[in-house]
Parts: sequence; C-alpha cells; structure tokens
Amino acid sequence: MTDHAARAAELLKSHRASIDRLDAILVYTLGERFKHTQEVGRLKSDHDLPPSDPAREAEQIARLEDLARRADLDPAFAKKFLAFIIDEVIRHHKKISGDQ
Repeated sequence: MTDHAARAAELLKSHRASIDRLDAILVYTLGERFKHTQEVGRLKSDHDLPPSDPAREAEQIARLEDLARRADLDPAFAKKFLAFIIDEVIRHHKKISGDQ
C-alpha cells in the first residue's frame, strides 16, 4: 500500500469512527426525546387535549429549518426528518389516548 493509500485508509477509518459515535448520539438523543413526548402524550390524554398541535408543529418546523441553515444542513431534509418524528409522536399520543 502506498503512503497516499495508507493515509486515505486512516482518514476513512477516522471518519467512520466519528460517524459511528454520532449515530449513537442520535439514537440516544431520539430515545430521550421520545421519553419526553410520551409524557406529553400522557398529559394530553389525562386532560383530553388533541394528540396533535398544528401550531406547535409549524413553529418547530420553522425553528428546525433555521437551525438546519445555521448548521449547513439542507432545510428540506431537516423538515422531512422532523415531520417523520412528529408523525411518530402523534402515533404514540393516539396510542396512549386509546389505552387509557
């Protein structure tokens, strides 16, 4: 292996290790986020509030798009990602509401 190829292999290994650490952070962060949203679902159920809050969702989407721009991340991707999470949260809230 040439010095150039060896250096590229080391850089690749380093980037992949960083990606693996970031993936773990994302998974644990999502787990923590869903713990809180499930508590919100229980509160909503206990107080007969609707599972979704369109005004809050719109605020969150706008906030996330702004954060994405500042982080040099495609805002459209960030919006799709948040929409996926919101859909999952609403599904949890409906399940909690139906279970009680």
